[in-house]
Amino acid sequence: MSANTSDSLHERGRSLEEEFFRRDDERLLQKLREKQAAESAREALSKATGITDPAVLDRLIALEVRPEMATALMIVPLVEVAWADGTLDAKERELVLAQARTSNLVAGSPELALLESWLKQRPGPKLLAAWTLTIQGLVQKMGPAEIAKLKSGLLDRARGVAKASGGVLGIGKVSSQEEAMLTRLGSAFPPTK
Repeated sequence: MSANTSDSLHERGRSLEEEFFRRDDERLLQKLREKQAAESAREALSKATGITDPAVLDRLIALEVRPEMATALMIVPLVEVAWADGTLDAKERELVLAQARTSNLVAGSPELALLESWLKQRPGPKLLAAWTLTIQGLVQKMGPAEIAKLKSGLLDRARGVAKASGGVLGIGKVSSQEEAMLTRLGSAFPPTK
């Protein structure tokens, strides 16, 4: 083997080694970027929701909850009850939108546009799962009285939607599907002691 061939092989080996380490460095940098992006997403979602538990925040991110959805998530019980019997009528829609206005969802906002999309087409089960996680994360830092107030306020508003279109002349009757949804919503909260 000539000196030229030996030098060429040695250079080729060094080139392959450098390529290996360059790719390894790039992979490590990508992992670091992904970790930083996850931390940034977790921080933004925490700021928007008030939830500080990293496990809950990670599960919300996995459900594709974004910070701009935080306000709209508090309207989910009304949406779920309105759709519980498989249809959403005009009275239910108007009551949900009226409640949204009292929850700081303003015309033209992304949150209101999101809510309106939930009122046009029934949302999938991920939305209720996201709301449930949000509630479970929120109540971690609340006392029993605060939890009871949040629970009763949400369930009273949801029951109002359930009563909006049922019964005689569309007043008062809650369907069995709506009642089941109200029970399911209530189970998102910790049991009272």
